[in-house]
Amino acid sequence: MSPRPRDPSTAGPPPAGEPPGGRNPGASRSGGRDRDAAGRARNARPRDALGRPLPRGAAGDERIPDDLVLPPPQALQLAQQLLDAERPFHAHEVLEASWKAAPTAERDLWQGLAQIAVGLTHARRGNAHGAAALLRRGADRVAGYAGSPPYGIDAAGICRAVAEMADRIDQDGAAAAGPLAVRLVAGS
Repeated sequence: MSPRPRDPSTAGPPPAGEPPGGRNPGASRSGGRDRDAAGRARNARPRDALGRPLPRGAAGDERIPDDLVLPPPQALQLAQQLLDAERPFHAHEVLEASWKAAPTAERDLWQGLAQIAVGLTHARRGNAHGAAALLRRGADRVAGYAGSPPYGIDAAGICRAVAEMADRIDQDGAAAAGPLAVRLVAGS
């Protein structure tokens, strides 16, 4: 009788000589998530325009690099271009990179902007509940900067527009979201 194949999703260390995540060093024990040599998650799998994973080897939408670091004004400009092009998932990736690189005093702002972009992504995917929840969560974080927003960010305008969008979604569904009708940076 041959030994039963090891289930990589079970807890516990791998057998001696087997890398974490099983025989595929690029996969984790939790189901094949791509990882770099240090074990950090990486976005190697192709995705569609709304960030949904595609089968390995499929032609996916162009990705934002995992290691993208832009100065805040450039990050805001790129995120706005992506939002204007109806690519909120990609805008989220730009804003998330800025959140991770931001000084502590700005992290809630960048995280809130990233959550708003994810909320827009959920709306485009038809997930009304997730869209409204993330839009509100993001707006709550951004609201803390309405009094003195850095980089010319229209924090108050963003919060108003996002709250209205979340209300429309709650009332009429995800398709009611429409585009984000406010600029990230006032006057841009």
